[in-house]
Order: sequence, then C-alpha cells, then structure tokens
Amino acid sequence: MLGEGIIKGMGETARNFFGSYVKEDRLTTVQYPEERLPQKEAARNFPFLVYDGKDWDKGLRCVACQICEKECPPQCIYIVKDATKKPDHIGKMQFQAKVFDIDISVCMSCQICVEVCPFEAIKMDVEYELSTGDRFGQLLLHKDQLAKSNDYYRKIHPTEAAEVDARMGAEKAKAEAKAKPAAATSATPSKP
Repeated sequence: MLGEGIIKGMGETARNFFGSYVKEDRLTTVQYPEERLPQKEAARNFPFLVYDGKDWDKGLRCVACQICEKECPPQCIYIVKDATKKPDHIGKMQFQAKVFDIDISVCMSCQICVEVCPFEAIKMDVEYELSTGDRFGQLLLHKDQLAKSNDYYRKIHPTEAAEVDARMGAEKAKAEAKAKPAAATSATPSKP
C-alpha cells in the first residue's frame, strides 16, 4: 500500500509523544535547579589537587614534578617549585609547589594531567556550576582553591578512589617492608 511507511512512522511518533506524558520512566524534564539528576561517577569537569590528612597545605600529594604542566595541551597549568623540602602530613620531607595555578578558562578537561601524574595528586572534579558575574576573578584557580581532601575524592569517584588508595597502600607497605630489613642490619653492631 502506498504511504504505509509514513503511517507507521506517524504512529510511532504519536506513541512516543503521548507515552512521554504518561509513563514515569519517559518523563525526561528535570526542573533544574530545584531538581537534580545524580552525578555520574565517570563525569569530569576541571582538575583539583588531592590532599591527605587534615591540613591541605602539608597534605598535598603534589611534589611539583611539573609533568602535568609539561603535558598539558593548552598549557593552562602553571607551577613554581619550592626550593626547599618541607614536611608533609606524615612528616616525610618533600618538595612542594610554591605556586600551582590552573586557568580554567583555557582548560579543555582532557584529563591528560590526571593520566600522567605519578603521585595520584591531580584528579578531575564533577562540579559544573562555576558561572559567575566576575569575568576576571574566578577563572584562575590557585593552590588553596584547587586543594580538596581525599575524602571528597572518595565521595565523587568511589570506585577509582578505592583502586588508588589500595595501590598506594600496597606501595607504602612494600616500602616499609623493604626499609625494615635495612634498618635492622644497620642497627646490629658488627663484630670485631
């Protein structure tokens, strides 16, 4: 019959149109900002710096190796390495970044900085409500604005954070196990 495809297509369109008003799973409109859809775990927006412990300044995992700065395609990361080592949150002497800035007006959220970081210090955030009336003040984020706790990271990316914490815990245990025999051999006096 001539026009049978058109009639089937119009019927499918009508079924979808009226079904979207009746079926609960088909209601797609969300009354934002009063209603919000839950954030997907794989969502990403702009990078942030992870810190351990209570003090963000001492607990930053970043040791200012500057790999992320060199690998960033739009060159939106700016790091100045501190000349002296400072104690981190557990008392270990580490280099730290004196300045760590990210220009989010240039950042393209490619996640390359996260992938190249050997210290698991930089991760992608899911915060997307960053609009502001000030054109110049909020686009350059400094170290204190970028620092977010490991608990926050566990909250927004639980699966990834569990893997990272397990891997870092295993590396720490391996380093401690390696250091114990070396300390034991240096502590025993040598016989004349």
